[in-house]
Amino acid sequence: MTGDLLAARLRPYFGHTAAWSAARAAALGARGRELANPVRSRLAPATRAMSPLGWSVLAGSIGGWLVGWRSGWIELTLAAMVGLLLFVLCALLTIGRTRLRVEVRVDPNRVVTGDTAAGQVTVTNVAAHRLLPIAFELPIGAGAARFSLPRLAGGRSHQELLVIPTQRRGVIPVGPASSVRGDPFGLLRRTIAWTEVTEVLVHPVTVPLEPLGSGILRDLEGQTTNDISTSDLAFHTLRDYAPGDDRRYIHWRSSAKVAASVPGGTFLVRQFLDTRRSHVTVVIDTDPAAYPDPEHFEVAVSAGGSIALRSVRDEQDASLIVGTQVVPTGAGWLILDALARAEIGTGSLATLAPRGARAAPDTSLAVIITGAPVPFADLQRAAAHFPTEARRLALRVDPDQPVGVRSAGSLTLLTLQRLADLPALLAAAVGQ
Repeated sequence: MTGDLLAARLRPYFGHTAAWSAARAAALGARGRELANPVRSRLAPATRAMSPLGWSVLAGSIGGWLVGWRSGWIELTLAAMVGLLLFVLCALLTIGRTRLRVEVRVDPNRVVTGDTAAGQVTVTNVAAHRLLPIAFELPIGAGAARFSLPRLAGGRSHQELLVIPTQRRGVIPVGPASSVRGDPFGLLRRTIAWTEVTEVLVHPVTVPLEPLGSGILRDLEGQTTNDISTSDLAFHTLRDYAPGDDRRYIHWRSSAKVAASVPGGTFLVRQFLDTRRSHVTVVIDTDPAAYPDPEHFEVAVSAGGSIALRSVRDEQDASLIVGTQVVPTGAGWLILDALARAEIGTGSLATLAPRGARAAPDTSLAVIITGAPVPFADLQRAAAHFPTEARRLALRVDPDQPVGVRSAGSLTLLTLQRLADLPALLAAAVGQ
C-alpha cells in the first residue's frame, strides 16, 4: 500500500516532467533544423557535385585516417592522407564562379522526317577575366553533343554547329546546354544548366492527294460547287421561267426590261450553284494491338496527315483525333504538330471514335485509320458514332493484303500496303 500511495503521489510530477521534456526536445529539434537549413542549402551544391566514387574516397580516407591514428598504423594513415589530398585537389578543379551567356538556336524547329535540322550553340564570356577551358554538354533526344570550350577572353564568344538527327518522326528535346567542371578521376562533377529545353518537331512524310470532294451540308460559308440548283446561296445566272419554278426567285426588274424591249418576253428566274460545307474528321487508331509492326503505325500516321492536309488546302474544316490529342479544326501546322507528338499505346477506336464524333458533330467525311488485326465489326461500331448522312471510310494498313476498295453497307473499306498507294486508292474510294 505504501508503494502504491507513493506512486500515486509522484505520478503527476513525473508526468508533467515527461511532457515538459518532450515539448522541450521538440522545440530544440525545430531550432536545430532552423539553424541547419542555411548550412544544408550552402552545402547542397557541393554534395550534389560528388559522385559515388567521390563519396567512397572521402569516407574511406577519413575512416582510414581515424583507424590509423588510433592504432598507430603509419601506412594506413599515410594512405588516408594521400586520399584526402587527392580529394582536395579534385575539389579545387570544380570551384569557381563562371559568368556566361549561352544561346541555343535550332533552325528550323519543324522539319519533315529525313530533312536536315541544324543547331547552333553560342557561348559568350561576360566576365572581365579570361575563362579557362571548360566542357559543355547539349542533350539531343536520347543522346548528347559534347564539346570543349576553349580559352575565352572577356566579352569574346565561341560558336559550335550541331546536326540534329531527324530520321524518325517525333519530338526531339534539345537542351538544356550545361557547363561541366570536374576532375580526371571522376570524384566530383559540377554541372550548371544555362538554357531551357527547345523542342524540334519532326513531322511525318505526306503525299499529295486529289481533292476530297464537296461536302453535304449547305452553308453560308460553304464551298461553291458546279452543281446547278434552283435555290441556294450562290447566285449563278438568269434563265427563262419554266413551269414549276418558284415565283419567289423571279427577277422582276430584269423581267420588266425584257418585256419592254422584246414583245412577248417571258419572266426571268435566278439560277444558283450549290454551296456545301465539308468537315473531314480523321481518327487514327493508336492501339498497339492494331499494329504488328511499328512501321505500320508510321504509315497510318502519314496517311492521316495526308488526308487532313488535303482538306485544309481545299479550305475545308479538318479535325484530327490521335491518341490523347484532339485538333478540332485548325491550320496545317497544328495538324502536323499533333502527328509529330502521336505515340502508340494512347487509345483505341472504342474511345477515339466517340471523341471524334463529339469534337466534330457536323462531320461530312469520316476517315478511320487502323491496322490489319482490327476486326471489321470494330470498324463498323467506330463508324456508327458519326452522323448517318456522313461519308464513312475505314483505312486499313495491311502489307500482306492486296490494295483495294470494297463497300459494306454504309462503310467503305480501303486496304493500304504503303503510303505511295494512298492517292490512287483514295481517288477510287471518293469517286464511288
